[in-house]
Amino acid sequence: MTTKNKYLPLIIGIAIAAGVIIGGRLNFTDTSDNLFSTNSKKDKLNRLIDYIDYEYVEDVNTDSIVDVTVNGILNNLDPHSSYIPKEDLERITENMKGNFVGIGINFYPYKDSIAVVKPTEGGPSERAGIMSGDRILYADGDSLFGRKIDNDLLGKKLRGKKNSTVKLTVYRKGEDDLLEFDVKRKDIPIKSIDAAYMLTDELGYIKMNRFAESTFTEFKEALNELKDLGATKLALDLRNNPGGFLGIAEQIVDEFLEDDKLILFTRDKKGKEERTYATRRGDFENGEIYILINENSASASEVIAGALQDNDKGIIVGRRSYGKGLVQREMALGDGSAVRLTVSKYYTPTGRSIQRPYVNGDNDKYYNDYYKRLRTGELADEESIVVDDSLKFTTPKGKVVYGGGGIIPDVFVPVDRLFDNETINYLRRRGHFGYFVFEELDKNREVYANVSKYDFINNFEVSDDIVLRFQNYINRQERTNITFVAYNDEIRRLIKATLALQLFDDNAFEEIINKEDVMVQEVILLSSEYPTIKK
Repeated sequence: MTTKNKYLPLIIGIAIAAGVIIGGRLNFTDTSDNLFSTNSKKDKLNRLIDYIDYEYVEDVNTDSIVDVTVNGILNNLDPHSSYIPKEDLERITENMKGNFVGIGINFYPYKDSIAVVKPTEGGPSERAGIMSGDRILYADGDSLFGRKIDNDLLGKKLRGKKNSTVKLTVYRKGEDDLLEFDVKRKDIPIKSIDAAYMLTDELGYIKMNRFAESTFTEFKEALNELKDLGATKLALDLRNNPGGFLGIAEQIVDEFLEDDKLILFTRDKKGKEERTYATRRGDFENGEIYILINENSASASEVIAGALQDNDKGIIVGRRSYGKGLVQREMALGDGSAVRLTVSKYYTPTGRSIQRPYVNGDNDKYYNDYYKRLRTGELADEESIVVDDSLKFTTPKGKVVYGGGGIIPDVFVPVDRLFDNETINYLRRRGHFGYFVFEELDKNREVYANVSKYDFINNFEVSDDIVLRFQNYINRQERTNITFVAYNDEIRRLIKATLALQLFDDNAFEEIINKEDVMVQEVILLSSEYPTIKK
């Protein structure tokens, strides 16, 4: 064997070993400059976890340590980069996808059983014969009642694989025997549109609660229905909408803006810009637009408001929005968890960033901004809004707009008394209206059996007796002695709206609330001042 051939196996072995080492470290986003460099920061964390795993005196769940470490790292970045543990990722993904597989019921764990508030309209439970007020006692023979309901078992039984069947045993008031239903699990939509109806003969109204994968399809269906009813003007209610997918917001803006109008642009750490323009797809470009926002309208909601305001399209009504101008991308971490990392900033067509100031790692101050606005009087008085003249921008028609902390509306509307009462908000958060109304209906649902939604919304009145019963209910539940003299009308309206929600749908709830909603009434007034010119 020659010297060359003698060392050939050794050379090949070294080459293979080197390939394994390089392949193990290869990241396809790495450049050739840093491919062979060591990363002492990663090595330090990995080594520390290994020491704890193998050397620490006691057994430790290092998965939990890693979670704490990841959160600790992200807490030192911007306020919107976040960690999603694997136990939460499926639920969050479902919510943003816009549907899940289940049996289609809205229910309460009520006392010692699962009480059906309302089956999803057209869903598998309704088709099988499940009714409001039913108590689900067994699923495939497994008990779902008792002093402590097993939530894990409940989730496994009510959800599952698409087209799989679950046998439900149900108690129904007035029936001598238990009833059995075979319910086939199907895709159940998680609605983005809370309401869509006509405020006036010309003005349609759509309320949107988030921007999920299904939102644009829902929006288009609602918009087309309103147009068929005669809508030439639209109030798009984005109050308390925290945002969602940026691309969905861009699609919705495209419905309103003329071709080739700039919607927004993003810029990453390297200065790379991506611009998004309106296309020919818009179906409401000639319509009159009103966007309703408040201090909890964020992210994608602000994209819509900013794009329209900067293009001199429509009227923004309400209060200064949240102020989130950062874009996140979700990235899997390989163990079922994920991180949403801020990868760029977005800018409105005039070039303004509406991201409010923050300091990396100081998230408490950032998230307490609402209380600052409350304390300074900004939520009640437009003059209290602080603007930065160095962040002044001008729209094509000469309107002055500001960056640096949310979208300032064209027409200011102070907080509504109904939604700014601490006692009422507390009762709503605790779910007292829903539980009380369920009990009221459960006494005798036949009372409302022949009442149409239209008649209920326009003619039904909550009696003094119902208000008194609600007051007594609250005092029993909260062990207090509260009276509703100061806000009796608001309590009546919320009881009526919640009755409508459980009897009919979300639309009925919003119609009743909006009859006295200050911001909605302002939009109706503005709309009447600018009548549509009929051609």
